[in-house]
Amino acid sequence: MNSEITRKAGEFLATHARLLERRLAQVLGGDHEAAPGVLAALAAHRNPDGGLGHALEPDVRAPESQPLAVDFGLEVVERLVGAAPSIREQAREFAAGLLPYLESVASPGGGLRIVTPSAAAHPHAAHWGECDFPPGLNPTGNIVARLRALDLSSPWLDDADSFCRTEVDRALAAEELDAHTALNVLTYLESVQDPKLMAAFEARVPELTLFHLHPGAGYGLTPLDFVPGPESPRARLFPREAVEAHLDQLEKSQQADGGWPVAWAPPGPAAELEWRGVVTVHAITQLRAHGR
Repeated sequence: MNSEITRKAGEFLATHARLLERRLAQVLGGDHEAAPGVLAALAAHRNPDGGLGHALEPDVRAPESQPLAVDFGLEVVERLVGAAPSIREQAREFAAGLLPYLESVASPGGGLRIVTPSAAAHPHAAHWGECDFPPGLNPTGNIVARLRALDLSSPWLDDADSFCRTEVDRALAAEELDAHTALNVLTYLESVQDPKLMAAFEARVPELTLFHLHPGAGYGLTPLDFVPGPESPRARLFPREAVEAHLDQLEKSQQADGGWPVAWAPPGPAAELEWRGVVTVHAITQLRAHGR
């Protein structure tokens, strides 16, 4: 990886980012002894109900627990265990503590809302509107798959599994499939190993909404949000030239302060800095994985 990009990114994280992202960057950079510190930083966002809140996902500033924050936290856990497998049992214990909260806010069918209406009483990004959402694959698919990957089980997880199977069928038959829902569909299908549904998903990839196959203006996910590295089975989903074009743009978009910008309006300067720490860790991880 370009040493100047790495040096500047390191300075940005040290001077601007949250403790969580600084410690995660340590682990992803090869310092596995820092892994317990990542779980400790996540635990600072935990509430007595077992869930996670306190703006762990920086666009929702609610102190109370939110499924969105759990989804964010489990993605961190997934990356942590992938980089430092020795932390798996501690990570499993951490994730098991989330189950009572998730069960308490799930619909009768097992699905989760991305945020609960209580979030509307606190500062939040404009794209969350009135925080009034029905249970959906986003975030239920991600959460179920990541909890199952840690070998967790519960009656609620069984219900949520059934919810996801029904909603995946519905999503793949829908006229439009947005990229955020598609990521949940993909993560879930990888966890259940259903070749027929995976083929149906792959057929929908070229027409995803809120998605930029090639670099473009405005908000949207990109192949880099789906593909963690060139060796990933997910790499088959997108043309290599599209991935390379996004990597070129990613290198060029590093800011003078060493961090990367965000493509939306967070709810205040603290949230913007927190998100810039998150996307900077993602950027250096992606560039390193792709040999840049």
